Amino acid sequence: MNKTILITGCSTGIGRMTAKYFQEKGWNVVATVRSKPEEDKELNALDNVLVTTLDVTKEETIKDAVAQAVDNFGKIDVLLNNAGYGSYGILEATPERAIRMQFDVNVIGTLLVSKNVIPHMRKAGEGTIINISSMGGKITFPLGTLYHGSKFAVEGMSEALSFELEAIGINVKMIEPGMINTNFEETVMKNMYNDQDQ
Repeated sequence: MNKTILITGCSTGIGRMTAKYFQEKGWNVVATVRSKPEEDKELNALDNVLVTTLDVTKEETIKDAVAQAVDNFGKIDVLLNNAGYGSYGILEATPERAIRMQFDVNVIGTLLVSKNVIPHMRKAGEGTIINISSMGGKITFPLGTLYHGSKFAVEGMSEALSFELEAIGINVKMIEPGMINTNFEETVMKNMYNDQDQ
């Protein structure tokens, strides 16, 4: 049986490229996006790829996506917690909404997706959770209080979770990318200057 990976944040960037990479390697891929999965013609055209809705800030969508993954492919071997973004600016001038959203997506979203996948991995007796952190989870730059705070949190919770899950056969890994040619900068600018909810 082919192995299955569930990836969050597949609309663009690392998530999208990773979904295509694993599909090329013969894996079953659950490629999740925040909205309108039916409009993603590229990913929907690929064999053994399920494109479905998952918004890491809405647990009901997480539960639905995990259930669809198990129904379609039998189990989830790997979870890649990729969904995230960076909010930069002066803390004093940052609205509460932006502060909460940064941590809701990068930290609480990662925890909620993991929480809902772990029971399936526990049942299988194995699995791997990979959390996308950042070099920004190891070092900091000016104006990055929110982003760096969220990524330092990903580092800490990943390390602690690895001890918790090792005994039941689940591995926890982290990837700490530096600058990559994605739409990250565009997303950062949007979140700095757009007061509308994401």
